[in-house]
Amino acid sequence: MALKKIFTHNLRMLRRNAKLSQMRLAELCDTSTSYIGRIEIGLHFPSAEMIDKIARSLQIRPYQLFLEKPAKPFYKKPELPAFIKKEVLAKLNAAVQTVRRY
Repeated sequence: MALKKIFTHNLRMLRRNAKLSQMRLAELCDTSTSYIGRIEIGLHFPSAEMIDKIARSLQIRPYQLFLEKPAKPFYKKPELPAFIKKEVLAKLNAAVQTVRRY
């Protein structure tokens, strides 16, 4: 698949997955909605600076817009360590038992 086609496909997919409209992405990138639309349909190709703005707005790394496989965000949602989860659940269960007694 041609690089430009990969880029436009990934941009559209990642924008939709991020639940961003073209208008909102344009606002985040400080550009016009029509420019984002023209990029997505392949009429224009963004500068390196704009690719960086798009990637930051989508919370991905710029190279992910060029991957043939679906790109995934580079960040990972924080997760509580197991021992903290266990402690919180125990305290929550104890609180529920206390409330049930009354």
